[in-house]
Amino acid sequence: MRSEASARQALWPVLPLVVFLAVVFVGPIARVLLWGLMPATAPPAPTGGPWREILATPLYRNALLRTFRLSLTVTLACLVLGYPVAYVLARARGWRGQVLLALVVAPFWISVLARSFTWMVLLQRQGAVNRLLLALGVVREPVPLVYNEIGVHIGMVHVLLPYMILSLYGAMRGIDPGLLRAAAGLGATEWQAFRRVWWPLSRAGVGAGSLLLFVVALGFFITPALLGGGKVTTLAMLIEAHVSQAQDWPLASALGLVLLVATVVALVPAQRALRLETLVGARGR
Repeated sequence: MRSEASARQALWPVLPLVVFLAVVFVGPIARVLLWGLMPATAPPAPTGGPWREILATPLYRNALLRTFRLSLTVTLACLVLGYPVAYVLARARGWRGQVLLALVVAPFWISVLARSFTWMVLLQRQGAVNRLLLALGVVREPVPLVYNEIGVHIGMVHVLLPYMILSLYGAMRGIDPGLLRAAAGLGATEWQAFRRVWWPLSRAGVGAGSLLLFVVALGFFITPALLGGGKVTTLAMLIEAHVSQAQDWPLASALGLVLLVATVVALVPAQRALRLETLVGARGR
């Protein structure tokens, strides 16, 4: 009885937070769910009209698959590009580390919209990137780098790469450099020390950063809309079109729920497979 009373007393401080989440998160989600069950000309009784339209229209299925494919490839690209940067950043000391960290954080001071417009200018047929490729003799004519998935990938990787680097950097900063020296003292090469010491200890950052980027990339709208030029349609773009142009709130709500459910279905098994709680908890102890 005493333990139950103490447990109830411990819940009182978090009660305002629970009420706040119920009002600003659970309530709107429930309303979106009800909207998703209504047809466009909403009668009093819910129907499955929007869901039948989503299942019967290839456009929505293709947009969902493209959204997940873009998120996955962008996450992998950020991991490949960000891991070496985070490795160098974590091992740098003194002013060098501070300068590198400032360079990684600097893009956060520029809006996503401005960066996307900048990439539109750089990647166009007469842009700086094509001019450089032509001057180096890499290509003989301008390459289409914008208004396609190539431009979308470049823009999204540029926007999301700092998140991956900072996630990896946070995990790598907790690794004791003495472990690498101990491995070298035992006869391990630099590659063996990295593979058997550094990489296993940095997997928590890899998992956390990958999940963070994947979820954020699923809801990306500005960069695909600008650099895709309407030719690379994602689920977020369809939701915006149905809300602002078609004024079809039930269908937009149903699409939003599809994205939410698909994200949860993909995220929960990945989180359990990576065992992030165990890794982070072990590091905290």
